[in-house]
Formats: sequence, C-alpha cells, structure tokens
Amino acid sequence: MRHSLAGRAESAIQARLLTRLRDEGPLSKAQLADRLQVSRTTVAAEVGRLLELGLAQEAGPAASRGGRRSTMVDLAEDIRFVGIAIGATGMTVGVTDGRLATLATRQLGCDIRQGPEEVLGIALAGVREVLDELGVEQPAGAGIGVPGPVDFDRGMSVTPPIMPGWDGYPVRDAVSRELGCPVLLDNDVNLLAIGEQHSGVARRARDFLFVKIGTGIGCGIVIDGELYRGVDGCAGDIGHIRVSDEGPTCACGNIGCLEAYAGGAALARDATVAARAGESPFLAEVLEANGVLTAADVGLAVQRGDASAVQLIRGGGSRVGQVLATLVSFFNPGMIVIGGGVTGLGHPFLAEIRGVTYGRSLSLATGSLPIVLSEMGDEGGVVGAARLISDSVYAPESVN
Repeated sequence: MRHSLAGRAESAIQARLLTRLRDEGPLSKAQLADRLQVSRTTVAAEVGRLLELGLAQEAGPAASRGGRRSTMVDLAEDIRFVGIAIGATGMTVGVTDGRLATLATRQLGCDIRQGPEEVLGIALAGVREVLDELGVEQPAGAGIGVPGPVDFDRGMSVTPPIMPGWDGYPVRDAVSRELGCPVLLDNDVNLLAIGEQHSGVARRARDFLFVKIGTGIGCGIVIDGELYRGVDGCAGDIGHIRVSDEGPTCACGNIGCLEAYAGGAALARDATVAARAGESPFLAEVLEANGVLTAADVGLAVQRGDASAVQLIRGGGSRVGQVLATLVSFFNPGMIVIGGGVTGLGHPFLAEIRGVTYGRSLSLATGSLPIVLSEMGDEGGVVGAARLISDSVYAPESVN
C-alpha cells in the first residue's frame, strides 16, 4: 500500500481532538466530548471533517453506556511522520505512525563538520530508504534536530560552535523541498526532551530537565508540560556554563566550559592523555590498536575496573553535578533525565552526578527529585522530532 499525505487540522477543536487521540489512543465520540467539554454535536461535526481530511477514522461502536452506542474514533492508520536526529558524529532517521510509535529507523554515520549539504544528503537518503521500506509515498511532516543553537521561527542554525558551514543555512526549507511536506527544525536536546515526555520516563512529569551528554552537552527544559526555548532559542545551553576560570579551551572558544570537561570529546581527550602517560594499560592497548580513543572506550575500561578510567568519569560526573545543583536551586524541577552517548558509561557516571547534585542542593529541592537515565536510546530523537511536527500538523496555522 502506498500511503498519501493527509490534510491538516483546520480549527482549535480539531487540533485538540487529534492530540487527544495521539496521546490516549482510540476514544469514543462521547469520551471526546467529555474530555474537550464541548457538545457531542460539535464533536460529531469536527470528527466528520477530520475524516474528510484523512486525519481520523471511525473504529467501530464503543462499549454501551446506556442508550445509543457512541462511535469510536482513531487517528487515520496511514499517517506517517519522519524524524531526523542529527548528532556530531552520527544520526538516527526514522518513521513513526500518527501516534508516534516508531515503525523503522536507521543509524547512519556522519561528521557534522562536513557541512549541511553533505550531512542532509546522508539524512535524506536514509529517510527515503525507510519510506520505501514501509511503502510510504508521502509523509505528513518531518522534524529535524541538530546539535547546536537554532532560530526556530526561521528554521536554521545560528552560530553553532561545532557546526562549521551551518550558520544561517535554511535547513527547514531545504528538507521541506526535498520531502514535499511541512518540516520543523529544533535543537537536538529539545527534541530528546519532548520525546522523553511523550513516551519515556518523563511521561508523567510536568516540570523536568533533560540533560544530553554526548560530544556536546545541552539541556531541554519543560515547564508545565511545555518546552521552553527562551527568547532567542538558546535556553538550556548548559555545556557552555563556565565551571573553572582555568582549564581546556572549549569548541566555543571560551575557557573552562562544562563541555570542555565532561563532554564525550573531552573524555576521549583525557583518556588519550592517560593512555600515553602509562596510567591505563587497557586504554593504552585500545589506543595502539585503533589509533584513537572514545568515551565508549572509557566505559569499557571502567567495566574492567581500570582505576584511571574510573577517575575520569568521576571527574566528568562531578562537573555535571556541579552545574545541575545550580539548576536545581534555580528551577526546582520535578525530575532530571540524563541521556546522550556518554550515558553509555552507565551507573558509575550517574552515581557521581547524583552524589554531587544532591550534596550541593538544598534538601527541600532534592528530597523527592529523581535523577534517572533515559531508556529511549536512539529512538528518543526520532520520537521527539515526530512529536514536534505532529503538534504542527495536528494544529491549524492560527493555533501555531
């Protein structure tokens, strides 16, 4: 079956109907009327229009509540969204259904420093492969995440520290032309945050922080259930908070940033120094065999009980905890979720982050504060990207 592009919601009520169906599953017309606090006549009319637009479908009679049985309503079964989650050294592309369940994904290698044409070419080739595999002719929309600051309204990257050639490049419009559907662009950690909110450990959290620790470090901020981007889209750029007046130079050009101490590239750098100094026989062997070290190699060394590697992750975790303690005192979140590639270091890294965060924060703010690892893995960015674009497709322009 070749799926075709669905329409777009035309009213605020239609938008509310679609998001209810996305987040809760099939509901009867009576249930929809109750949840939206509108008349059943209004629901029937709006559902009828959604059927015409190809966004919803009837799914049989509902269970009897006495009297005439209501009709069940569901999202159209052929709605498809594309999610593209681009990182510094790799990406995940995928396709979801209308309820954002992942149908297929691809993990692809890339180097963000290759520039937008090369990297987006890799992404689009992967997307087309997945769409062909699923028999999708035209997606309803696509979301994209990139590892740097984004002008959300214009759909382009803005002075990203680790993305040479991307500044001002019209990512959203270029991908929209290629896929022939609506596209939205955001910072990668923002998409991870809303992906976690939709189907991860933060499903029931209204106020939480999602901290991504990969090649870079960033923080997605959700306040009262809504993503907070800041006035210029720079909210959550915690990787460039200074944690020392001295220290390594960061990719942004400043000295002593958190990212320069605890990001994946920083761990790899410090591991290389330790290996060459003879402080870690295991890392020295890996360096000799591969020519380079990664944060994942540090994790393997920790599993083997390598004292130097343990010290490295304690140092990185302590720096992250130092910054998180400040954020906890300022924001008082209900949860902190840690994600990104460096979380492959596992619970020793998390334990250090927790210890420092709890130890440096007021007990009132941390008494019921869980700090947990994300369980979504590579799918988190894809689901978040699909969630971003679904919010737009399911809402009319006037609501957006």
